[in-house]
Amino acid sequence: MRHEMSGQNQIALRVRNLVVDYGELHAVSDISFDAQAGSVTAVLGPNGAGKTTTMEVCSGVRRATSGTVSVLGLDPIRNRLEMNSRIGVMLQDGGVYPSARVGEVLEHYCNLFGNRERADDLLRAVDLTAKCRITWRRLSGGERQRLSLALALAARPEVAFLDEPTSGVDVVGRDLIRGIVRNLADTGCAVVLATHELDEAERLADHVVMFQHGKLIANASLTDLQGSTQLITLRTAHDIDLTALALHMGCRVEKHNDVLHLYAKSDANFVARLGTWFAENSLPLNDLRSGLPRLEDIYRELTNKRELTNTVNHSAQAGR
Repeated sequence: MRHEMSGQNQIALRVRNLVVDYGELHAVSDISFDAQAGSVTAVLGPNGAGKTTTMEVCSGVRRATSGTVSVLGLDPIRNRLEMNSRIGVMLQDGGVYPSARVGEVLEHYCNLFGNRERADDLLRAVDLTAKCRITWRRLSGGERQRLSLALALAARPEVAFLDEPTSGVDVVGRDLIRGIVRNLADTGCAVVLATHELDEAERLADHVVMFQHGKLIANASLTDLQGSTQLITLRTAHDIDLTALALHMGCRVEKHNDVLHLYAKSDANFVARLGTWFAENSLPLNDLRSGLPRLEDIYRELTNKRELTNTVNHSAQAGR
């Protein structure tokens, strides 16, 4: 029988002051965040940022050095058996015996969780019905990912920990996985999704937790992170006085290869004023786009700010 959450705004996962050390290496340093039922919480950061380590601690696979984790009010170590019956886990390593057949291993998982889900239904959901009698070793990378997701769904989880669920998956498979993840959240599950693919997170996330070097640099809803900033991009192969453009438009301007990025407060007349400046300077205005800032841009800005702060602090300490 499934344990029901009492409401979609209930905190399903609570992490406080989490520290994980591997000898001298500080993999996770004083991390705190929550994940709510009925929401997708994206844990973001580059490889080695501490995402997988955090997921392993939260799912009871690894012990923390210090700090506390509560999953559905349970301790992942002390209450592991009870917690395991209520969560789904998809880690980067599938952990399936190479000669195990797809249908048999999924049937086994469903039996372990009291057949809350039927193996045939899960195979259909991840589009692997035709691979039912194929062994794990004969699956492609994307098919293995989809089977790993199906195994994580066997418990009909209240909390689902998904580590890089779309890694190595083709476009069609990504769309399928996104639909499953969104449906999980819509039916009340707290989905905690770790990925370094920011575009993927942007499509799915309700809440965003950003890691850098084992530390949090952001913990907010996607809406709050994007805020009221307007991002305008355009292509140009011409040399442009970025300082003059920034002063005229009253915004931050960056150039990445031949693409200009302008970050401004929402302004209905901004694009018109931008066009006027380009016309007055006899410059072409190509492939102009306007919208909310992407997670990639937000992450870059936050990491740049942190690196600048660290540099200033190191310089101040060196000068003492």
